[in-house]
Formats: sequence, structure tokens, C-alpha cells
Amino acid sequence: MRAETQANIAAIEKSLGLLAKRMDRETAAHRLEEFDARVEDPTLWDDPAAAQKLMRERRALLDKMGTYDQIAQALADNAELIEMGEMEGDEEIVAEAEAALKALRESAASKELEALLDGEADGNDTFLEINAGAGGTEACDWAQMLQRMYVRWAEKRGYEVEMQSEEAGGEAGIKSVAYKISGPNAYGWLKSESGVHRLVRISPFGKGTRETSFASVWVYPVVDDNIEIEVNPSDIRLDTYRSSGAGGQHVNTTDSAVRITHLPTGIVVTSSEKSQHQNRDIAMKALKSRLYQMELDRRNAEINAQHDAKGDAGWGNQIRSYVLQPYQMVKDLRTGHETSDTQGVLDGDLDGFMAATLAGQVSGKSRAEASAED
Repeated sequence: MRAETQANIAAIEKSLGLLAKRMDRETAAHRLEEFDARVEDPTLWDDPAAAQKLMRERRALLDKMGTYDQIAQALADNAELIEMGEMEGDEEIVAEAEAALKALRESAASKELEALLDGEADGNDTFLEINAGAGGTEACDWAQMLQRMYVRWAEKRGYEVEMQSEEAGGEAGIKSVAYKISGPNAYGWLKSESGVHRLVRISPFGKGTRETSFASVWVYPVVDDNIEIEVNPSDIRLDTYRSSGAGGQHVNTTDSAVRITHLPTGIVVTSSEKSQHQNRDIAMKALKSRLYQMELDRRNAEINAQHDAKGDAGWGNQIRSYVLQPYQMVKDLRTGHETSDTQGVLDGDLDGFMAATLAGQVSGKSRAEASAED
């Protein structure tokens, strides 16, 4: 067996070891039996919130067990094929199995990263906000490009994307937009995107000059039903207004839009999708999620440092640069991860950047250390 193949097998086995540890494989079957017994309880849905939480936990355990078993079986099958092919001198079978192991190594590494999404809120759904920064019309257009990028990324993963609010730009693009994105580990993956994103390109607005634009992205988790966040009614101001969006199916033009301001922190959340009553409920959930994020920041020094460093959407605060002119390059300034496939990134190919950031957080590397290694 070739050294490269042995290295691939060793890497897959290492990933399997971490997957087993993260799901506590020794007790997984017993925990699944307990979940199944509770699912059969006819009184389960007397408490819908608790029932939904149980079903999510059961589904997550099943997914982890299924992932482990699939990788382990594929590893055993292909290793056996290689041994048989080498014994029989069938180079075609050996080559096919070696290629399969190489692909399996990449898949196992990806699943290993997902297993590391074990933060308190990593498994939650998430809110995503995009705001145009320095650069006027150029920045509003850039914010809309980011909007498309994240929606495409989420849709590729099969996540549900629900617009909460949108404010159109003066001449083009958007000033701001907010989404709720629902799916497994939505917050865990997207949290690394919080920060300022910088674009360098030739202006599409007739100037013919190279322009630099900025937009900020803020990601915070949807609060689970079992997490209690108290909001004093005297600490909030509620305003209703007519939506100023561009119209269309996503944005209404009635006076039902709701804006809630949390006076002690200055947090402002909006919703302009449904009825005023529904908007109030959506905005309150968003406010509680923002307050919860602040608490997570307070307890997590690394995340807190990232948010402090975010700053205004302008020079010196960016986490990632997207350069379309005079060359093609997207580079994350925290990890050094980069690619020349700018169109792929703008079409939602963000997994490499998210994985690099997650790996850096897990290993405890600082931004400077990651850049030095690169």
C-alpha cells in the first residue's frame, strides 16, 4: 500500500476518533433508545416546545451516528478493495479505491469540523444582518452583492432563508437587510462572518475608476425556547412605520413595520414582513437574540475581541478583502485563507473560509499566528 494511501487512511481514522469522542459513541445507542422511548410517549406533544427540542436532539444524534457509520464503512470497504486489487494485480481497482479514499479524507475532515461546532449556541438558527458602510452608492451595491452571496450559501446547504427587513439604497443596492436563517449549525457556521467586508473593483456606475467599498455583517443566534432572556418593558421603545424597502414580494408598504429600541444598550431591531402583531413578536425574538449574543460575548473573551475589533465599516477594520481589480483574490485577514475564484465565492462558496476560521478558533491560534503561518 502506497505511503499516500496510508496517510489518507490514518487521517480518516483520526477524524473518526474525534467524531466518536464528540458524540460519546459508547453511550450513543443507549441515548437513542431513551429518545425513542420518549417519542412513543403519547403525552409528548402536550408541551410542543419541549417535544420539538427532543426531536431536534434525537435527529442530531441520528445524524452523528449515521455520519460515523458511513465513513467507517467506506474506509473499510475501500481499504479491503485496495488489498484485494494489490493481491490480484488489478491496478484499475486499486486506483479507484485510492481515489475514493482521497475524497473520503476530505469529507471526513469536513465532518470533523462540523463536530467541533459544539459551542453553546452553535447548533441554533441564526440572524444575519448586512449594512452598507463607507462608499455611498458603491457600498449599497456591495451590500446587495453580499446579500446574494449569503442567500446562495444558505440555499446550497438546504437552509431556510426568511427575510426580516430590508432598506433600499438611494440609487442602487441596499442600505441594510436582515435575515433569519434556519438549519443545522446555522449559527455555528455563519458566526465567523461577523465583521467588515471590503471590496475593490472598477466602478460599475460609469466612473471607470477603481473603487473601494465596505459593508458590515453581523451574525447572532436565535435564542432557543429553553433559554430565558428577561427584557424589562420600560427598557424598550416600540415604533411603527411604513416600510421604505424597494417593494416586491419580500417587503410590504403598509404601516405594519415595527422597530424596537433597547434603551440601555442602544440595540435596534426591525421587522417588516407580516402583520404588526407578528412583526412585534419577530422583533422581540431578534432583540432577545442580540442580548443573548452580548452575554455570549461577555463570557467568551475570543468572540468578544472579534466584535470589539470589528469597528466601523471602513478602513482598517475589515476581516476579509474581495479584490476584483487589478487581480482576482479573496483573502481572509484573520486566517490567511485565500482563493482566486472570486466568482465562486460571490456565488456562495464560503465553506473554505468558514472552516479555516473554525479550525483557527479550535486550535487557539491568533490572527497574527495564522497570518504568519500563511
